[in-house]
Amino acid sequence: MEMTLPTTTKFSNISTVAIRNQAIYIPNQNKETEKQNENTFILVANLAKLGFGVDEKLLIELNKLPRIDQTSILFDFKMVMGVNKNWTPLVKGWDVPTGEDITDHIITWFTNIFADKTAKNEKRRATTLNCGHIIPANTFPLERYNGCPFCGTPFEFGELERENFGQGSKLKILSLWTNKEAKNYFKDLLTSQTALDATQIDSLKKMIQAYKEEDLPAVEIKMKETLMLFISNLVELNQAQKAQDYFKSPVDVMRYLWYKHTGFLQIIEPKTIIQRKSKNNKHIGNIISKDLDKSAIAKLGATAELKLKYSRKECFMVASWLNNLEMNNDTICEAMHPKRQMWVRFIRALRLAEYSKKAGFEKLKTVLDKFYNKDYQVWQSKVDTYRLRTDVEKTMALLKQRPGLFARSLFANMLWFGKEDTLAAFSEIIDKVPARLVFTLNMYAKIYFTLGGTRAVKPLGGTNKNIPKNQLLSLYDENQLEEMKKGIEELCILAMKKRFANQVNENKTIFIDPMLFKIPVSIGDRSETVQDMPSALMGTRFDIEGDTVRLFMQWGEGLSAQHLDMDLSCHVAYEPNNNNAKKQYNQHGGFYDICSYSDLVIDGCKHSGDIQSIPNKIGTAEYIDINVAELRQKGAKYVTFTSNAYSNGEITPNLVVGWMNSKFPMKISKKTGVAYDPSCVQHQVRIQRALTKGLVFGVLDIDANKIIWLELSFHGQVVGQLNTKGVEALLEKLNAKLNIGNLLLLKAEAQNLEIVETNDSKNPADEIYSKEWAMNTAAVTKLLVD
Repeated sequence: MEMTLPTTTKFSNISTVAIRNQAIYIPNQNKETEKQNENTFILVANLAKLGFGVDEKLLIELNKLPRIDQTSILFDFKMVMGVNKNWTPLVKGWDVPTGEDITDHIITWFTNIFADKTAKNEKRRATTLNCGHIIPANTFPLERYNGCPFCGTPFEFGELERENFGQGSKLKILSLWTNKEAKNYFKDLLTSQTALDATQIDSLKKMIQAYKEEDLPAVEIKMKETLMLFISNLVELNQAQKAQDYFKSPVDVMRYLWYKHTGFLQIIEPKTIIQRKSKNNKHIGNIISKDLDKSAIAKLGATAELKLKYSRKECFMVASWLNNLEMNNDTICEAMHPKRQMWVRFIRALRLAEYSKKAGFEKLKTVLDKFYNKDYQVWQSKVDTYRLRTDVEKTMALLKQRPGLFARSLFANMLWFGKEDTLAAFSEIIDKVPARLVFTLNMYAKIYFTLGGTRAVKPLGGTNKNIPKNQLLSLYDENQLEEMKKGIEELCILAMKKRFANQVNENKTIFIDPMLFKIPVSIGDRSETVQDMPSALMGTRFDIEGDTVRLFMQWGEGLSAQHLDMDLSCHVAYEPNNNNAKKQYNQHGGFYDICSYSDLVIDGCKHSGDIQSIPNKIGTAEYIDINVAELRQKGAKYVTFTSNAYSNGEITPNLVVGWMNSKFPMKISKKTGVAYDPSCVQHQVRIQRALTKGLVFGVLDIDANKIIWLELSFHGQVVGQLNTKGVEALLEKLNAKLNIGNLLLLKAEAQNLEIVETNDSKNPADEIYSKEWAMNTAAVTKLLVD
């Protein structure tokens, strides 16, 4: 008997999350049937053309589905892979250069500026395009373009050519997801020991929506950001009173309010958002433009968007939450102090002064009085006072009261007070420090306590920055700094071994997939991009199968026709004194070359042409082909992949960037220039909602023949504004991260587990950790034992 898949929002949400986990969701399983469904073979063949295969268990379940449900599954995968989007670039057969240069653009510019004065015989030889631009003869070869080569407006659109499908050399094998796997994944997200990235956050929202009418899992939610999504759902279900149990401090309340108002799960200061919006709207062309200052307009718009306004129902709800907090009044005021200016605005918008006068809100009245009169002490001010007095005993006594803050300031305090006193105090409370912080200390000590150079940081709400290291490092010699690194490493490893050893584990053997030694543990990563196809952790390294890596960017789907200029570029870095680099030594250090709209063809790279306007609703695309063998021969070191918003504002939502890779040559349509083949896509990400002007989405390590997936935001309208030192600093930071394999080795040693080299299905290990298991990064965080 055939079973039919439900066509509900719940099913759709879970199905989307399943695809991100390299699976297909089939909620109900029926008895096996021996009947061979010929439509199943068609489905599997079509999935293979998209770059996916199925395992045996999934194949059996797919065979039970009627044709309409199999068609629905295929439709979902086509949506994820963007098969129905417009992938037509500006140039037809762009692997053969058109020969255009800056001279052609200058001649065309003069022709259009002085069109009325152009000689009649010159006008006859020129071509007027649909956009109104006049293209003089002997400039651009118009037969090679799908649009205007001068303004980048596309006119002609081609579909994906079916004969170019299925060129990929590797299939992503899909597994079966039932209700059991879906609910387990939901629990893993809720109980994650680290902050969720944008993909996981989006997946959690979909899972909450799917199970919204059912009883949500009764689990302990440890991450504040995850808790906000959970509380938001309770409020939507009119269970605001139940949400009271989850608020531990006024900071939690503010975090919820700010998330509902801005969509940010972290409390990003209003001035930071306004400044980012303003900077993103500053344009290179403003220097010569007579238009209104769009930066100032954006600043006013962002300020207006951030204004607070609440209904009476919302005011009463928040007043009740604050009034019923279990913290004492002084502690509440102290917790509110760091965001004092924001709290003043919230108190006014929520009419809390008015509600504090009502019966039953006596605690709220006391808190507001103390807060406005500053009748409370701030813990951090006492720490700073004793620290400036170099009073070790009192400073350490205060820090031990708050283990998490002690861990975050450990490195700086070691430089201030010395290794012995600081580590001795920290060792007393390390068992109370969350495991993610313990591992973070162990990972980054080597970078922090190394003389010279810089380190990569990302301020809350800002872009990635490359800053000088702590100046106090110069007070110590290399031997002393080495002792600090060693001291932290020994202390942290000892603490984690102790935590693993305290776990009851009756298992005897463990299998660790060798691939896990190449995948970093998700600690400290807050990716802002969504991965709709099988996701990967930042820092994951992808093998290059062939000699060509093809970058792609698609944007504008669903938007009306308009000027919306996004740029796909790549930055090729050479070793110093390498004569193959066309460019000169840049201000950031090193020789480099750039392939972008300004230079479509460079050694080893070819660009498909600069599109500056999008057509109506269907979007548009750009590509870059990178010849790895040629760049290796030229002595190139790295190729950095970037996407930039050349138009005013940030990168447009739903823009998709990624790269294709295949062992076999990938075709480019001579007729339309379309070069997209979903089966060759190795990785792709989608911009959801960000304040990003420029984004680095990958680095090709030519010597290692691997692509490193990373996400680095920078404030740059063009790729030339990228500080490559920042990319190197982030790579160094990612290389320092603990990988999953080494974490499992630590667990095996602490729990006396025998490591089995091969996973024998007839005699399996007691604990099996495969690459498929590691795809669920929230489940991996269960290893971070608190």
